[in-house]
Amino acid sequence: MSDYKTTLCLPKTTFPMKADLKQNEPKMLAFWEKNDIYAHMVAANEGKERYVLHDGPPYANGHIHMGTAMNKVLKDIIVKSRNMMGLKAEYVPGWDCHGLPIEHKVAQELKEKGKTDVPTLTVRRICRDYARKWLDVQRKEFKRLGVFGVWDKPYMTMDPAYEAATARELGRFIQSGAVVRGKKPIYWCLDCETALAEAEVEYGDHTSPSIFVRFPLNDGKLAEIFPGADVSKAHAVIWTTTPWTLPGNVAVAVHPDLEYVLVRADGADHLLAKGLLETCAAIFGWKEYEIVGEATGAALEGLTARHPFIDRTSPVVIADYVTLEQGSGLVHTAPGHGREDYETGMRYGLDVISPLDDQGRFLQSVPEFAGLTVFEANPKVIETLKARGLLLAQKSVAHSYPHCWRCKKPVIFRATTQWFVSMDKTGLRKAALDSIMNEVRWIPAWGRERIHSMIENRPDWCISRQRTWGVPIVALLCKGCDHAYMDPDWVFSVVDRFATHERGCDYWFEAPVEEVAPADLACPECGGKEWTKEDDILDVWFDSGTSFAAVVEQRPECRFPADLYLEGTDQHRGWFHSSLLASVGTRGAAPYKAVLTHGYVVDGDGRKMSKSLGNVIAPQEIIDKNGAEILRMWVSAVNYQDDVRISDDILSRLVDGYRRIRNTCRFLLGNLADFSPEKAVPFAQMQPLDRYALDNLRASHERVREAYESFQFHKVFHTLLDLCVSDLSAFYLDIVKDRLYTAGQDSLARRSAQTVLWKALMSLTTNMAPILSFTAEEVFQHLPEAIKPRGVTVFEQRFDFLPEERLDTAERAAFESFIALREEVNRAIEPLRKAGEIGHSLDTAVTIHAPAKTVAGVKSSGLDLREFLIVSEAGVTDAPAPEDASASAEAPEGVSVVVRKAEGEKCERCWVYSPELGTIADHPRICPRCSAVVGSGAPG
Repeated sequence: MSDYKTTLCLPKTTFPMKADLKQNEPKMLAFWEKNDIYAHMVAANEGKERYVLHDGPPYANGHIHMGTAMNKVLKDIIVKSRNMMGLKAEYVPGWDCHGLPIEHKVAQELKEKGKTDVPTLTVRRICRDYARKWLDVQRKEFKRLGVFGVWDKPYMTMDPAYEAATARELGRFIQSGAVVRGKKPIYWCLDCETALAEAEVEYGDHTSPSIFVRFPLNDGKLAEIFPGADVSKAHAVIWTTTPWTLPGNVAVAVHPDLEYVLVRADGADHLLAKGLLETCAAIFGWKEYEIVGEATGAALEGLTARHPFIDRTSPVVIADYVTLEQGSGLVHTAPGHGREDYETGMRYGLDVISPLDDQGRFLQSVPEFAGLTVFEANPKVIETLKARGLLLAQKSVAHSYPHCWRCKKPVIFRATTQWFVSMDKTGLRKAALDSIMNEVRWIPAWGRERIHSMIENRPDWCISRQRTWGVPIVALLCKGCDHAYMDPDWVFSVVDRFATHERGCDYWFEAPVEEVAPADLACPECGGKEWTKEDDILDVWFDSGTSFAAVVEQRPECRFPADLYLEGTDQHRGWFHSSLLASVGTRGAAPYKAVLTHGYVVDGDGRKMSKSLGNVIAPQEIIDKNGAEILRMWVSAVNYQDDVRISDDILSRLVDGYRRIRNTCRFLLGNLADFSPEKAVPFAQMQPLDRYALDNLRASHERVREAYESFQFHKVFHTLLDLCVSDLSAFYLDIVKDRLYTAGQDSLARRSAQTVLWKALMSLTTNMAPILSFTAEEVFQHLPEAIKPRGVTVFEQRFDFLPEERLDTAERAAFESFIALREEVNRAIEPLRKAGEIGHSLDTAVTIHAPAKTVAGVKSSGLDLREFLIVSEAGVTDAPAPEDASASAEAPEGVSVVVRKAEGEKCERCWVYSPELGTIADHPRICPRCSAVVGSGAPG
């Protein structure tokens, strides 16, 4: 009795079926670190064209979340794929270390210890230590995700060399004449007591008082415009949801082209927009009213109203932003509390009044409300108006209102003396808009219009902050008149000390003014010689926005401009925005060639993740349960350019997909144990099925390469999964298993199939390496030595595929017609399987009745039809089909199939039924085909 199992070429591999990612990934990380695999990957492209993805710095404050994890994995996929395309792509990770969140946290901790009067330099030292602590935590978390980079030499915005570069860019802006200092309204956080950038403001629900106010309009010119007007009882009607801004009112704005009416009601005349008359009358409760006259807004310019409770005038001015969307059509104008109001005030030479301290409390210059915060003052202002008979209507309204991104408290517009980069003085706005439209590729394309609109409509860039932890603004202020001295040559000389001084830019805070001021400096305004150092710091967006100067231009791994910036969609108003302005303003060009954005991570129902909803999933949870590989797989599987959903169900489906890919790799490895490249069969000598499979593999490879190039990683993932599940496992590998196991070890038929498996494995491994990095490396390390390419790591391999290994159009079309026949055969077999008449397709014999042309095509192709159909006997004929032939609705034209139980007995070696079983004396239990292999001494 022979043990025929020993004569089969069964799979052999050390590659485990079970991944055990949680346990094995740390081992792989150790292997990568010990062997400096990142350096090997990059060195393989020495002398090749460079590709620079510049890392937008995450904030060094707390553990990473799903958004930062997705961001870093996306960058890693790009860096690895570009290297495997033959480009030298190095990755310099960075961290944003300055700013309010860290300073706020440090202040809280000091307060808890009873320390409230801590010197600036001590606070800065503690902030630096705090940032460094979280930088180390995040670095470990990013590395755990399998992200490659120069982790031992990242860039940090708190590094002295970086701080010097940032300050030097400010000097360049000064040199160009773009930096101005003045009193303008900016976002101000009362809780944090600092100016805020546009990118630091979030909009959320807020309830405000909505009031309509009468401004006395006893101007004799009114009767000239509206004959019959009762000037002694005339009023301009304004509407506002910020009563506290009324102390700052200096004008009333109207639109020049709108129609206005003077309406007599309740014993007085009221000026308002004609288009809002009916709405306002209903709000005011006017049952009866009379229109005294009509005029355009342009005719009203120059009228003089009186402030409702302060002894000053409020002239009527013209403004294009007045609309009929709500209110009265007349806009209360306070240049100290609104951007558009400020611009109007500048045109008319109006005072900029903002009688508030840094906590938003009214100063003694407004005695009625002195000491009250703006929100405490709202009801007091309303009481004052009511007492004077000037309040027409009031109610509460819920609306979207700006909030501080850090403390989440409502913010205000407040005019303070700040440093600005002018958007128009040196043509920065126009240059930036030109760059957006003509220099940069925006992915997705709508990013172009989004940032264009933001730049087109933004105010001057407020670059100063009233905080401690950041890069100082190098300027001197005259003690006599507050004039600012900021000579660019002097600034550059001071900044040079930052770069070389052991304390970096802390030197500015500790040095006496005499040490940094030019000798015998006299104020050009007042002649004074006493100066103080500016203690404001730069906006942190200026810090990160100048990373092109501190990193891209300075690091040997980079070059200017970078090929790609990649961050979340919120960075159109953040890092993309500030980087563009800083680079265009000092270099005349964008710092990037392309900008790629991703959406936010939401839960499985599309809701924003929040602790209150209990739907937050942390990266570490996924790693602890499934491994980082599944998280990487998730990043690649979704269309990250939209908001991205994640849930346990989504991850479970990905785990199943991962197993299918892994099992495919294992099957390929197992069946290549005795293969080597010199045993490969040339494409022209392969069996038809193998040529078709290899052509499919080539097409898949090309789709993957194109998807990597276009950053469509979901197409990479789905192409690779389809390749493993459909093209290979469910089709090609299912068919050729018989040949791989039972054919002669060195037979042309088996070596032909192994050639496909070899190329499939090498292509699959390299193609999936940027995404499934842990698994691709594991596969590479388990490759049999005979087929293992040169190199220490899979990341030294490249996306290569022989272009000549493809079918011509006619041969491919012919083979696809054979697949249609196979599908019809499977449909014919299925009812017998369901009925229990057969167990496996090998239990059947099949005859295909088809048109003569189809029959000729099959016979001339050289296709092994029995193998192809996975049956025990197969034939094709153009003879008329018998009555028991079946043809489904999907059958090719003229095709029908006859299925019957296979004749003979089942071969114990190959499981194919054969009527000739028992005819060979030495091997009565196996078929002649197997007997020939066994008799030849094939594998034992």
